[in-house]
Amino acid sequence: MRGESMSATCKCLLACALVVGLAVVATPRALAQTLSEVYSFNGGSNGGIPLSGLTRGAKGALYGTTSVGGSGYGTLFKLEPSGSSWTFSLLHTFTSGADGASPTARLRFGTDGKLYGTTPLGGSSGAGTVFRLAPSGESVLYSFLGGSDGSQPSSGDLVFDHAGNIYGTTSYGGSASNGTVFELVRHKKGKWSEKLLYSFGQGTDGAVPVGGVLFDKAGSLYGTTSMGGAYGYGTVYQLKRSGSVWTETILYNFQDGNDGGTPYAGLIRDKSGNLYGATVSGGSGQGGTVFELTPGTGGWTFTVLYSIAGWSVSGPFRDLFLDASGDIYGTTHCDGTYQTGTVYELTPSNGTWTEKWEYDFQTSGGYFLFSSPVVDKEGNVYGTASVGGPNNYGVVFEITP
Repeated sequence: MRGESMSATCKCLLACALVVGLAVVATPRALAQTLSEVYSFNGGSNGGIPLSGLTRGAKGALYGTTSVGGSGYGTLFKLEPSGSSWTFSLLHTFTSGADGASPTARLRFGTDGKLYGTTPLGGSSGAGTVFRLAPSGESVLYSFLGGSDGSQPSSGDLVFDHAGNIYGTTSYGGSASNGTVFELVRHKKGKWSEKLLYSFGQGTDGAVPVGGVLFDKAGSLYGTTSMGGAYGYGTVYQLKRSGSVWTETILYNFQDGNDGGTPYAGLIRDKSGNLYGATVSGGSGQGGTVFELTPGTGGWTFTVLYSIAGWSVSGPFRDLFLDASGDIYGTTHCDGTYQTGTVYELTPSNGTWTEKWEYDFQTSGGYFLFSSPVVDKEGNVYGTASVGGPNNYGVVFEITP
């Protein structure tokens, strides 16, 4: 698949659906876990088919997106805990006009405390938007033109520098239509302008970034591409700034062997500067990998931490989550016992990583996860399943250890 377009996502969902049989209760493996349905979407006014994860706010509130529903083109929502239940609030419904359409990326809090996000469609030229959500409503900061400035920001998270400028990726557009890395510069009186930091070329430097970027302490940016590189199966790259110029360095080229291939997920970083990510294919189990890149004086060392048993393009589509103790959480969308997705926790021990627990989803509890997990201090895991639930338009779930 070339990146993660809406049509490719739908084809994946359809392919996965062909292996699903009866709707039965979801069954956890290893340590006992409890699955709770926080909220169920109906595909109408409250949205449906959530294709992104959640963002935690004050007092445990959860913010998220759906790709359909509302006026037909997706929604932004908030869930607030209230005793043993949750209160749902609809924050915005997309019209596929200037406000954008069909969000697939998480909402993120900016330096001003407001929420920011992207849509891959809609806007003034139909090539997607970057928007801000404030109590007064949604406002578009930038509409992509679909040319050299980029097109279709996908599921990657936005990040912010200390000045509040915004950084992200588009999957297409740029000089060779293979995607871009961009900055939105904030000016006085609420004005924003786009600055193109890097445009992916003919493929050897990577192509079609689906995940976002992240900063290190020195101000360099890191990300993944789902295609391109030396073998055509994606890359991990670094962008380093010198004055106004950003220079790309490839840190790793995926071969789709035991190392994995096609990283849709972006990267996360620990306090030591190690990078963690995931691929949707390859690995010894053929269902993708979880990997680490460790910096050293001679360059970066690539290590596979975990290989997922599954079928091709079944591994993690979204970013991993690293908790305070160093455990990694992730989701898959088409693997597991029932080939309908899992949530798993990996824990380090004496230089190796082991699966601490895995929860296998089935059709009754929501399934097909395109979601970055969010974990609270008590170890409860929150996320979204894109389909299933009472109305078959997806759910927000909680897994309690």
